[in-house]
Amino acid sequence: MNSQRWSSDLGFLLSAVGAAVGMGSIWRFPYLAAAGGGFAFIAVFVLACLAFGAPVFIAETVIGRWSRHSPPRAAGVIAGRFGYSALWNVVGWTGSIAGFLIISYYTMIAGWVLAYTWFFLSGNYARGTPAVVAKFHAFVADSRAVSLWQLGFFALVAVISARQLNRGVEWANRWRAPGLLAILLVLVAYSLATGDVARGLRFAFAPDLSRLTSVVVLGAVGQALFAMGVSAGIIIAYGAYMPVGESLQRSVVAVVGSIFAVSLLATVVIFPLMFHYGLNPAEGPELVFQVLPIAFAEMPGGRLIGTLFFALLALAAFTPSIGLMEPWVAWLGERAGLKRTTAACLCMAAGWLIGQGSVLSFGRWTDWHPLRSIPHLAESNFFALVDFLAANLLMPISALLVSVFNRLADGESDSGRRAEWSNRPVTTAAVVRAAIRCPVGIAIVLVVGFWSA
Repeated sequence: MNSQRWSSDLGFLLSAVGAAVGMGSIWRFPYLAAAGGGFAFIAVFVLACLAFGAPVFIAETVIGRWSRHSPPRAAGVIAGRFGYSALWNVVGWTGSIAGFLIISYYTMIAGWVLAYTWFFLSGNYARGTPAVVAKFHAFVADSRAVSLWQLGFFALVAVISARQLNRGVEWANRWRAPGLLAILLVLVAYSLATGDVARGLRFAFAPDLSRLTSVVVLGAVGQALFAMGVSAGIIIAYGAYMPVGESLQRSVVAVVGSIFAVSLLATVVIFPLMFHYGLNPAEGPELVFQVLPIAFAEMPGGRLIGTLFFALLALAAFTPSIGLMEPWVAWLGERAGLKRTTAACLCMAAGWLIGQGSVLSFGRWTDWHPLRSIPHLAESNFFALVDFLAANLLMPISALLVSVFNRLADGESDSGRRAEWSNRPVTTAAVVRAAIRCPVGIAIVLVVGFWSA
């Protein structure tokens, strides 16, 4: 059983927010919102966070807090107390594996971000559309350089993780939050002062429900699960360190509110600048590395603004990466008795090695399609397959299993065990029981996500 605890309620709160508010809120949300028609996507995203993300978040927290074990073992321990099979460990295994696959390529992208922070800081950035695009493609094709940038970022994550829960994970989340907010507010002020504010904000927030399609809805639900930090083992791991008296309602409100605030602020940064320079904010994943650098190169003070923007992304990627490692660091300490330093180093080495497949997918392995014989996945390279497996299959499956398991434990326990299992106010219990409605929606996301990938 895990004996570590957050030093205070604020420690858990900031760490949960730190796990949720990452590059997805600053990078992925704006281009998805742009492609989804702005307001239509944002409205569905908020509803999806409350309807799907919040119940799964609370259910995962309860599993971690009551079991006091690492995610791969947590549900099995609880199931054993109710007389069920330890095979319910699959609840934690699916999310933890998804999280580990994600960190293998998330740190690669974070390595790109670190490199671009240095490019702008040193003044070594391209100017003009052809040069910007060529520089990006040349950089990602240089697998050795990308691998080293990824390793550098991964090493920083491992160093913090190795410093124990309070001096490492909690400390990083306490300092990262004000740093992220300060840089973001500077960028917001610059965008409002120099960008096309009227067009940018009108595009983002003017109601236009005609853009509300099934694709927009599913994209918003998928982003809600991704942004909440659920279904990756993180919240179960952090819940195991949670003080018994901490309010789950306050935690979920803080997480949803932080995601929404940062996502909207990032939208305010990007949209006015994009419209001012005649660029398309719905460019997709290449928005950050092939579109924004064009604007940074043209705008007054672009070198400083570019440096701040990529530094913002690097900070945004840092604490979610710590969270994605935590289920396995905790499991190695629990099952193998490894010291936290050793466990963190092993996780870093394994994640970096698996990540080399994603790195090479932009270099030598660009045209290698491992599952060419499967029509639906024939055009996917290694990176695309890992992303598909983690985001489109394992994460929705994990959310589905968490919802089903929570309902099983909540509904089948006798009154004494139910009080012990719940140990939460009526309002929280009501939110958790809302998870019984989640499996239907999550199953739809799972099926559609598989066939539309």
